Amino acid sequence: MTTATIFGKGNMGSAIAAIFTAGGVDVQQIDSGSGNTAVEGDIVVLAVPYSAFGDIVAAHGAKFAGKIVVDISNPIDFQTFRLAVPADGSAAGQLAEQLPDASVLKAFNTTFAATLASGTVGANPTTVLVAGDDEDAKAVLLQAVTDGGLQGIDAGALSAARELEAIGYLQLQLAIGEKVAFTGGFSVTK
Repeated sequence: MTTATIFGKGNMGSAIAAIFTAGGVDVQQIDSGSGNTAVEGDIVVLAVPYSAFGDIVAAHGAKFAGKIVVDISNPIDFQTFRLAVPADGSAAGQLAEQLPDASVLKAFNTTFAATLASGTVGANPTTVLVAGDDEDAKAVLLQAVTDGGLQGIDAGALSAARELEAIGYLQLQLAIGEKVAFTGGFSVTK
């Protein structure tokens, strides 16, 4: 049985927990500040803001060895409302450098919590795009997503995380500007 630890109990963390649970994944959901908590999951989801990564890696990084670590962040500097990573990099890429013994994936950042919870974006099914360099890790996450009732698409190597973060940034910008609702967003149809 697949197990998951989700850091963060907000809207995204709760929506991802519900998807995993619906697909038969045993879920441990903890606060990001839980320094001494055991990390039980094979999949570790960082459902926290990008700015919280440093503290989580410092407190738990050694516990992530051999695990699938999923970055769902959109690394936005909320003072400038620009992406907070260099143009040739990504938050997921930075995380992979900090966690060389983990399989880091980028996923869930191109969806809103409401579309994860409802399973739809408008009339289309919610699709989770997954990028990473470990094919086996991507297969495990994609299986958990599809078992939970959503579509999953392999978006390629971890280097594609930069583009996924740009899509997430654009979607947030449109929602904040009230051009799309937080119950809508981008969808992928096959």
